[in-house]
Amino acid sequence: MTQREWAEKDYYADLGVSKSASHDEIKKAYRKLARENHPDKNPGNQAAEDKFKRVSEAYSVVGDEDKRREYDELRSALAGGFRFPGSSGTGAGAGTRNFDFDVSDLFGGGFGGGFGSAGAGAGAGAGSGGLGDFLGGFVNRGAAGAGGGGRQKARRGADVETEITLDFREAAQGVTIPLQLTNPSPCTNCNGSGAAPGTHPVTCTTCNGSGFTKEQKGAFAFSAPCPDCGGQGTRIEHPCPECNGTGVTTRRRTITVRVPAGVVDGQKVRLAGQGEAGLRGRPAGDLFVTVHVRPDEVFTRSGNDLEVTVPVSFGELALGGTITVPTLGDKIRVRVPAGTADGRTLRVRGRGIPKRNGTPGDLLVTVRVKVPKNLDDNATSALRSYVEAERASGFNPREDWAGAK
Repeated sequence: MTQREWAEKDYYADLGVSKSASHDEIKKAYRKLARENHPDKNPGNQAAEDKFKRVSEAYSVVGDEDKRREYDELRSALAGGFRFPGSSGTGAGAGTRNFDFDVSDLFGGGFGGGFGSAGAGAGAGAGSGGLGDFLGGFVNRGAAGAGGGGRQKARRGADVETEITLDFREAAQGVTIPLQLTNPSPCTNCNGSGAAPGTHPVTCTTCNGSGFTKEQKGAFAFSAPCPDCGGQGTRIEHPCPECNGTGVTTRRRTITVRVPAGVVDGQKVRLAGQGEAGLRGRPAGDLFVTVHVRPDEVFTRSGNDLEVTVPVSFGELALGGTITVPTLGDKIRVRVPAGTADGRTLRVRGRGIPKRNGTPGDLLVTVRVKVPKNLDDNATSALRSYVEAERASGFNPREDWAGAK
């Protein structure tokens, strides 16, 4: 695929949205199409797999605000008359004046090749060049135009996002789980180089490995990506048959994800270098795993403090005693002081959720009176005797209650 073909892709059409679509609308459209066309859901369906790749590549650009803005500006420039070197007059800008200037002038001189690291879903951009590869040909113009010979900066693969759901206790204590991904990964046949086994990429003789060609027009020098190597500085004379020279294939793989103790619902865990593979041996992007946490029937949390509510009897509160309390590990014994009020919270140091520095939070034990529904004759007689003795002592539970005034 040529750079001209790559740059003239209509990512909005691939996602089925308008140019004025909001970020949320673009994200919603991408997720819907990615789910419908995911290879796992459509085994053996080449059309669905191709669609999955197109929408993933599209979202990797227009799903990022900065990359979307630069992409829109480039499209506007093409529509307004800019042509690639050697344009035949077809495609964007056909039939209009062929301006002789460096496209980086349109964006203030060099926008750093950000398109190569978009945050996309699994499978983004496999098997094709990226907008960053095209725009990269216009970056570092000074070095190339002045004879610096600097090859364009290597761009890593796109970041990948996925989601997992953990039980409350797994999230609190930390867990290591296997995770299956279907996304662009280094080709195992050529080890990601793009060249057929036994061969290697060779230095481009047109640009002498710089990735740029330049043209002198009067007092000005203009540079452009080398048309023979696409700005890479190297050419592949014998492409790998498995990946067609990209160095990347879409395949299923299993990786191990270590979720640290204390992760909260919605938190993201970053795995460096586990994202989409870069083209032709370039570094891979990162994998971001969003963690969802199921509620627990016993515990809740407040920061790193673990909270639990324990039912107790009136006698345990009035007379005091020791109760058994669950924790994330073994059960422990907690002393309830005599005269403890219903709803009081007792703090047990160091029995909560581990913090980042390894120091655990506390266990907060809230005691709640459990009133018996049925009493036998002996218990009823004893309770009546207690009530009479309580009244005789002058105790009034509503004495200080505002509603009694």
